Amino acid sequence: MKNKITILLTAIIILSSCMNVFASSNPKLDEAIAETASYLYETVQNPQIGAIGGEWAVIGLARSGYDVPDSYYQNYYSNVEAYVKNCGGKLHDKKYTEYSRVIVALTAIGKNPADVAGYNLLTAIGDYDNTIWQGLNGPVWALIALDSGGYEMPQNSDAKTQATRELYLNRILECQLPDGGWSLFGGTAAEESGNSVSDPDITGMALQALAKYQDRPEVKKATEEALACMSAMQNENGGYSHGGAENLESSVQMLTALCELGISADDARFVKNGNTLLDAVLSFRNSDGSFQHTSNDSGNSQMSTEQGFYAMVAAQRALEGKSSLYRMSDSPVSAEDGETDNAAGLPGKHADVSVKPLTKPGVTFADIAGHSNQLAIEALAAREIINGKSADAFDPDATMTRAEYAAIVVKALGLPMKEEAKFEDATKTDWFFPFVNTACSYGIINGISETEFNPNGTITREEAAVMTARAAKLCGMNTELETAAVRDVLAGFTDYVTASDWARSALAFCLREQILSEEEIEILPKQEIKRCEIAQMLYQMLGAANQL
Repeated sequence: MKNKITILLTAIIILSSCMNVFASSNPKLDEAIAETASYLYETVQNPQIGAIGGEWAVIGLARSGYDVPDSYYQNYYSNVEAYVKNCGGKLHDKKYTEYSRVIVALTAIGKNPADVAGYNLLTAIGDYDNTIWQGLNGPVWALIALDSGGYEMPQNSDAKTQATRELYLNRILECQLPDGGWSLFGGTAAEESGNSVSDPDITGMALQALAKYQDRPEVKKATEEALACMSAMQNENGGYSHGGAENLESSVQMLTALCELGISADDARFVKNGNTLLDAVLSFRNSDGSFQHTSNDSGNSQMSTEQGFYAMVAAQRALEGKSSLYRMSDSPVSAEDGETDNAAGLPGKHADVSVKPLTKPGVTFADIAGHSNQLAIEALAAREIINGKSADAFDPDATMTRAEYAAIVVKALGLPMKEEAKFEDATKTDWFFPFVNTACSYGIINGISETEFNPNGTITREEAAVMTARAAKLCGMNTELETAAVRDVLAGFTDYVTASDWARSALAFCLREQILSEEEIEILPKQEIKRCEIAQMLYQMLGAANQL
């Protein structure tokens, strides 16, 4: 009997070890995270609003998946409520990163930052001038906070200048230094001596903020320049120095930036003498799980420990293929606050529609360089809505099947999968089975009969318009047009009479909303649609529906 028990326990241990290996390809990292999580849970038992012993510990623990009682996060939230109530909703007169940091932490634990003790903490970052006052970290963290939960830009009636995402993005881009990176006040009227040289900390943070916007050529260009700058500045042991001293925090921000950008820590640009940024971060760890600020320190630093921890978590999430540290559509949801991943979008959208996070920023294909639909293709590919035919080729002029469209539109809307079988030619062994059933369940696409879907049939331009219009309606767009309005829109095209009656309203809607281009003189409704055209249509629709 003892032998059987021993064999069983051994098997369980071996199986558990295998599961850990598959959960993350870096067991050393898993162990380090578990130890530091335990250390933080013990040392930050009553988290408060603050840069130390507060939000960074909460964010790291919440995003790590470490087994923390719900009461821990509820205690933090109660402390936040009390603090906010006591200060009348004003966290700081000048440092608006205080708001951003708290917003990110609340999002991480599934709480609504728009209603904390009756105060909307998002409102503050609708004030452009006050947000940028403290330097580049103001607009950087405003964007990170807004994008962590897909929040709309809040309206601030007291602001001298109402902030927009564009203003914050432009502020970051215009402050980029000649060497390619950023510093706290470099490129601004407040620039001081020393701020004309890039700072790895600030550059890393700026890259984190820009990660979601890699589908914009100017952002992508700035990102590549910054990465080249940081690669050149990296120390021979894989880390970074600031003010002449090698420190943990600089490596933390750059490692987190790579993870947000979807760039591997093993990327050749950031490996020096076989050492990665992750190696550099781990080199500051003490045996008890805490971290040192510099390699010369003999003790530990609470701030360094909290920052080192969330950088490790960012790396682990990247290895496991999860959403990044600051893309929190997968955060736990508070029952009283509702879904956080569905926060963005139009007011009338279906409750199941959610924003797809940026998971592969910077992805592109050799055969779309200079293509008129390049931006749309890259934007969808960066969110894993659409894939290439291979790692290097998209094949933009190829046609698209009904099954392929079903998969793309379901991914684009972030719809939950429906597994109930609907068609005889779409079975559980088919890769497209869940996508076809889901698209049909939501009324986006129909079968050609009650029992047949025709998954390999190609799609015409008018069919694509109808299905995209249905998807747009789920996103909250008004797709209804009066008969006269349909006629007025279509009358400008020489071949509109060849469009099927059932497709004309959808075609008019897509043309009116610029989902289909109005610049052409023909609609070509019966022509098979190309992959590049589908990408452009969905990109335009998602943009119009505030789903990007």
